[in-house]
Amino acid sequence: MLNLERTPSRHSLLCAFGLFLLTCMSSAMAHEGHDHGPAPEAVSAEAPFLTENDAAMDKMMAGMGAQPSGDIDRDFVTSMTAHHQGAIDMAVTMLKYGHNDQLKRMAQEIIVEQQQEIAAMRLALGDPLPPSVASPTQIAPVKP
Repeated sequence: MLNLERTPSRHSLLCAFGLFLLTCMSSAMAHEGHDHGPAPEAVSAEAPFLTENDAAMDKMMAGMGAQPSGDIDRDFVTSMTAHHQGAIDMAVTMLKYGHNDQLKRMAQEIIVEQQQEIAAMRLALGDPLPPSVASPTQIAPVKP
């Protein structure tokens, strides 16, 4: 049973924020073209990750900027759902391309926690839950 009174743990918020900052910084660095940046072959190998991560962030930002409905509660849930889904999409990309087992476990936790929070917000509005689907936490990594 979902606990609607539950707030995200400090650990989960810090993890989500840390992952978000890491992805933003890596994306910004890749687009700035600094002379002291990574070697071209490293950026080339990272290109699929950066492309998918940028797409996830663009989708998130578009969803967060949805037209106001006149219902503050619904507008909050719409914006936060886009934000949480962006975190899920970025975590899925990390699982697909990342190598660090600790970060991959954190990405799995982000996916589960953000899905739970989206469900709790929908329930708070009285909206139906989306159909159940398997959580994308066991994605086979892309071979370099």
